[in-house]
Amino acid sequence: MSITKKIYLAAPLFSVAEQEFNKKLENALEDLGFSVFVPQEDSNDTEAAREEMDSNNIFKLNVEAIDTCDILVAVLDGGTDVDSGTAWEIGYAYAKEKTVVGIKTDFRTLGPEGLVNLMIEESADELLTSVEDLLETMKKYS
Repeated sequence: MSITKKIYLAAPLFSVAEQEFNKKLENALEDLGFSVFVPQEDSNDTEAAREEMDSNNIFKLNVEAIDTCDILVAVLDGGTDVDSGTAWEIGYAYAKEKTVVGIKTDFRTLGPEGLVNLMIEESADELLTSVEDLLETMKKYS
């Protein structure tokens, strides 16, 4: 009997486009057999929730989800640099010795430094540039 692996989806979640992309990734990863924690849904990390709920509670829910995940999948889009919350989640997952898989579909780079900041790049076990490559790569982790 196989055990369902848990993914924490670290990603910007502040625009409709970001939320829709996260939902697309969640569905595709679930189709591969993973259980996916998405902060915009599972810890109710939304603007309205931040007004109603103690932000410390949202923080604790997300940290607990990273602690219990097998793999952190990080969306690195957003221009030339990674969303600050996503960067923190990557660093925390790396320190916890979790597998970190990054996806950056945004073709803008940091210039000579590369696709992403070297601290993010070196924290990632995999760094991919398309959803198709991400899904193909994730098959080896299922």
